[in-house]
Amino acid sequence: MPETKIGFIGCGGNANGHMRTLHNMSDVQLVATCDVVESLAKRAAEQYGSKAYTDHRKMLDQEELDAVYISIPVFAHGEPERDVIARGLPFFVEKPVARTMEVAEEIAQAVSDANIMTCVGYQLRYCGSTDLAREILADQKISMVIGKYWSGSGRGDPNRWVRQMERSGGQLVEQATHTIDTMRYLVGEVEYVHSLQANQQLPEIDCPDTYCVTLRFTNGALGSLTTSWAYDPRDWSHANVVDILYDQSLMHWDTGKIVITPADEGQEAERRKPSQSIDRVFVDAVQSNDASQIRSNYDDALKSLAVSLAANESARTGQPVLL
Repeated sequence: MPETKIGFIGCGGNANGHMRTLHNMSDVQLVATCDVVESLAKRAAEQYGSKAYTDHRKMLDQEELDAVYISIPVFAHGEPERDVIARGLPFFVEKPVARTMEVAEEIAQAVSDANIMTCVGYQLRYCGSTDLAREILADQKISMVIGKYWSGSGRGDPNRWVRQMERSGGQLVEQATHTIDTMRYLVGEVEYVHSLQANQQLPEIDCPDTYCVTLRFTNGALGSLTTSWAYDPRDWSHANVVDILYDQSLMHWDTGKIVITPADEGQEAERRKPSQSIDRVFVDAVQSNDASQIRSNYDDALKSLAVSLAANESARTGQPVLL
């Protein structure tokens, strides 16, 4: 099979992980890397034998590409997607897909009009623990779900874009979107959000450092999500964990396993299953022109963004928000 030729728009931290994975695939060639920070584009190009650009339009015009990865800050979404869509290329885009629903909805409509294949970087949907959880919960009535994302990533340089509310949307939009998306994927769609926020530990940034969010799902389940940017930066064990109550049982989900209490008779309480690579899934979809194995396309990712933004609005106004 001919190599799938891929270009990158954005060569920062998240992009590097995808590049390493793709570089190790025998049927993929990283042909171009683009970043407005020239040193990042050049470093990636030297590492993976690609050509460096600082203008993504120039890259798109000069290179023969089969697909594009877009891994850029939240506030920068919009223009790169429009340009990729205009050239009819499938694209993988990191979450969250935009800073506002207006931009996201515009891109979603353009994707639909052009019939473009998309994949959004909600990689937790491809965890083996997620597969196990969905298998067990498929015929169950869920009563409650509790999500948690506690980290120390709000600490540090207050001038970084991620710690500026107007540019990142804060922790609910930029980071805990993974937890929100997992709760949606395991439990169902959200119809009601009521949220509180506080800034008790990090007054040097304008993003709230703590959230408590109440959720109601369309299937009747109730939920809550707590997040903090002011926790111990060395401990990530409280980030992206979800507890689900169903049929007198408790499921504890994290990215590596699920634990059922009490355990079913004859079953281990702790269960594990191999995970899939989201990058492999996307490349396979491009090669086969079959998107059926992609678990979060652009249109679906809008729903996770909508929950994050609704929680921000509710915390700001003090009023519940119906989605």
